[in-house]
Amino acid sequence: MTSRMPTLGTDPLDTLRTTISGSVALPGEPGYDAATPWNLAVPVRPRAVIAVESAFDVVTTVRFAAEHDLKVAVQRTGHGAVPLGDDVLLVYTARLTECTIDPGTRTARLGAGLVWQQVIDAAAPHGLAPLAGSSPNVGVAGFLTGGGVGPLVRTYGLSADHVRAFDLVTGNGDVLRVTPDQHAELFRGLRGGKATLGIVTAVEIDLMPLPSFYGGALYFDGADAAAVAHTWLDLCADLPEHTSTSLAFLQLPPLPGVPRPLAGRATVSVRFASVADAADAEAIIGALRGVATPILDGIGTLPYTALGAVHADPVDPMPSHEYSALTRDLTHEAIDALLAVAGPGSHSPQTIVELRLLGGALDREPRHRSVFCHRDAAFSVMVIGVLAPPVADAVVPHTHVLDRALAPWTTGTAMPNFAATGDPARIARTYDDDTAHWLGALADEHDAHGVLRVGQVVRTSR
Repeated sequence: MTSRMPTLGTDPLDTLRTTISGSVALPGEPGYDAATPWNLAVPVRPRAVIAVESAFDVVTTVRFAAEHDLKVAVQRTGHGAVPLGDDVLLVYTARLTECTIDPGTRTARLGAGLVWQQVIDAAAPHGLAPLAGSSPNVGVAGFLTGGGVGPLVRTYGLSADHVRAFDLVTGNGDVLRVTPDQHAELFRGLRGGKATLGIVTAVEIDLMPLPSFYGGALYFDGADAAAVAHTWLDLCADLPEHTSTSLAFLQLPPLPGVPRPLAGRATVSVRFASVADAADAEAIIGALRGVATPILDGIGTLPYTALGAVHADPVDPMPSHEYSALTRDLTHEAIDALLAVAGPGSHSPQTIVELRLLGGALDREPRHRSVFCHRDAAFSVMVIGVLAPPVADAVVPHTHVLDRALAPWTTGTAMPNFAATGDPARIARTYDDDTAHWLGALADEHDAHGVLRVGQVVRTSR
């Protein structure tokens, strides 16, 4: 789309600068670097970055975009970034930092500019916990609108299943409070629909009475990968719902922040999080300690504030390529197939290759319907390769090797938060056909000018 904004004379964005309480930054101006996503390989170069301070600022930006034939995208941390060009105004939400914890009702009201660690730390003094993701450094709103699969997903289900309300600005510029009883169709669509239906400025969620949990991670030498992976699959077969787990083949570079025993070598990590008492949880994880000796043992009773230690996801931005898939039940043949292409000696260029056990509470429909599909998947696959020498050129081709190796077990589907893309065909993998059609039609209804028709959204074909 060609912007109608003039190249000579007064820039219409000057009017927006004087109308909102937040700031407008053009390329080269202070504040424009907020557009830089966590994944540095994604080209995010919007016409301007709008650092909003209120829902009014968002409304004004959306209406301005409609008047000037521009699109509007939204970003906090940029973990799920997709390419954006100069026909887009990027709403940056970091200044929306409301955080109110209500210990009596065990709820929280959160601005869309918060990241999960801020919420975790605010709730902890009350013995309460939000259902955050594996990385506590991602934004609250993007995680919840993608469904939210966290380290305790088998116990509590999707994090989005515990949302009570959204404050939403639609593509039509309407400000709505969305609950199961108010705008119920939007409430359904916001939980799993990403930014399809509008820009979330605040959410209200349930908190869990969970000051601590039993978990962390065990790290083994790559030479033990086969024994550990097969034992882990057996452990998954009858795992109680009070426990969630994942397995990751790692090749972490020797960089600051990477523990010395893990740096520059192939290792395998078993991630583990349980709300059972310590003795029962240890009886489960102990089976792995009998297979091989960990080179690092981070399993124990941890405060909920240390939730990020389970997955120890990278913190610093990097250029990367991601691949994700969902699977049916995995067999030991599947583990062997994965080891052959991603285990030690496979010459895999990938930094992380993860299998995450699903099921449990995730597999049950919540009290209020959502558009999150594929709850019946048995495992998720997540692959992250860093696009840096000497493996940069090998990362993307190798994901096709992984895809072929796992094809007998994958379903051709994916989850919204693990499939950042603007490609309609790839977005379609995250929904069934009926859900995608319903969601796209609802989006058209609330965005008559197509202002939000950009990035990872579902729309009808017109």
